[in-house]
Amino acid sequence: MRFTRDGVERRIAINPELKAAEAYMDGDFVMEDSTIHDLMLVIFRNKSRFDKSPNQIFWQGIDRKLRRLYQNNSLSRAIGNVQSHYDIGDDIYRLFLDKDMQYSCAYFPTGNETLEQAQTAKKRHLAAKLQLKDGQRLLDIGCGWGGLALYMAHVAKVEVVGITLSEHQLEVARKRAEILGVSDRVRFELRDYREIQEPFDRIVSVGMLEHVGVQYLKPYFMAVRDQLKPDGVALIHSISGKGPPGVTGPFLRKYIFPGGYAPSLSEAVAAVELSGLWSLDCEIWRCHYGYTLHHWRERFAANREAASAIMDERFCRMWEIYLSMCECAFLEGSSNVFQLQLARKRDAVPITRDYIAIEEARIERLEAGFVDRVADTAFAALEADARDRAPAPAQRERTPA
Repeated sequence: MRFTRDGVERRIAINPELKAAEAYMDGDFVMEDSTIHDLMLVIFRNKSRFDKSPNQIFWQGIDRKLRRLYQNNSLSRAIGNVQSHYDIGDDIYRLFLDKDMQYSCAYFPTGNETLEQAQTAKKRHLAAKLQLKDGQRLLDIGCGWGGLALYMAHVAKVEVVGITLSEHQLEVARKRAEILGVSDRVRFELRDYREIQEPFDRIVSVGMLEHVGVQYLKPYFMAVRDQLKPDGVALIHSISGKGPPGVTGPFLRKYIFPGGYAPSLSEAVAAVELSGLWSLDCEIWRCHYGYTLHHWRERFAANREAASAIMDERFCRMWEIYLSMCECAFLEGSSNVFQLQLARKRDAVPITRDYIAIEEARIERLEAGFVDRVADTAFAALEADARDRAPAPAQRERTPA
């Protein structure tokens, strides 16, 4: 590391996690003969000592006292928090996500899958655990760019409602449904989970619980319960960690996910218990998100020049820290992912897990020729959306004859 301005070291010493990230973003220190990811590896491999430093203990204590304020995701604040991250411009996400624009943890059964294969395996695994049946109604809370909803509508003849608070994602998802000719049974809406008042046979939510906030966990699971039919099944997929409840780091909270918090398993399960739902299954994914983020980080690095042209150099340095920090959290730190399978009835799914592999094999046979076609609609819809948003060319003034 080389510091480029005087006084940077003192600022970092006072508040290491936030000020070191800001210094790198601002170019106040640079990496020579190494990368920011090399530095992240050093930090995370020594994190147990780093977290015991007096300054870290002080700032973590402040964060714990204020975490309910940070995570106050009322409806109006939730909209702003989501749009501040997901509406920065779809072109950035195209640079590092898979073709289907899946911005959540992929599933690597062998560890050797490509990113596209692993994201398809994730969707297949979710569909298998939901045990979809023709004619059912499915709610996708936090539907992103619509890939999961469209996949579910293909593997079973189900009606899907996808909800998001991102206007950009909403328009792209709707265009994808139009391209595939399924708008009659796959619709996307700009709505919050608290605004849903319809019964569903199945509910799926991938990577959205992290945007709820700790004080809203109970209302969230109560809303899931209230929208589930008596024999319905819900599958909630979220980032978490192996330790007790904590806080969101200051860099991620300020620059990447305002209002975001990955709940501990104990916090999520306590809220489920208060909802009256049955916990049918809990699956922990340990390294999968680390592998996913490794792919994202390498793809972003390969397209860094394009990213700088779309945004700017400071954004690229910020995104490098974000992707590297999160990859290390899953492969060197204590972060993981849980999937909670919930229902109103204890026997809403078979009482052993054997059915999941059987369902996955059946669903995989249905994917032939469809997975790539759905994925291709993402970029087509993004390009159509960009054209729609482009300002109309100024008309020439006519001069009188």
